[in-house]
Amino acid sequence: MKNLLAILFVGLISVGSFAQEKVAKIEFKTDVIDYGTIEKGSDGVRVFEFTNTGNAPLVISNVKSTCGCTVPKKPKDPIMPGETGEIEVKYDTKRVNPIRKTITVYSNAETPTVALKIKGLVVDSAKTSVLEKKSKSMLEQ
Repeated sequence: MKNLLAILFVGLISVGSFAQEKVAKIEFKTDVIDYGTIEKGSDGVRVFEFTNTGNAPLVISNVKSTCGCTVPKKPKDPIMPGETGEIEVKYDTKRVNPIRKTITVYSNAETPTVALKIKGLVVDSAKTSVLEKKSKSMLEQ
């Protein structure tokens, strides 16, 4: 009987230690960055900040964008528990259009895939000014 109780006790302790598995967790300050309305050719670099809230090192294995106009840059080194990191995103602001892009982050985190989004509008004020002048002159006639 004593042996059986000892085996059960050791078994319960073993199960408890397995329950505390080491896992990385990625928590972003925000998963959407709004560029707002920006000028053609302006700075298209923005940064997504995150924290490893887990208890194991976080490794970002890959970061992909939905198109070539958005270039993401991942951290090279693992992010230790409690530390912060950044994913830099550079949008090509030579394209005059609305911005609606998704950046997918792949890691060893508890949630291995995270979708980040950027949005906004790139405008060309030089073309807008020409159109406004033409409209004004047509109205004056």
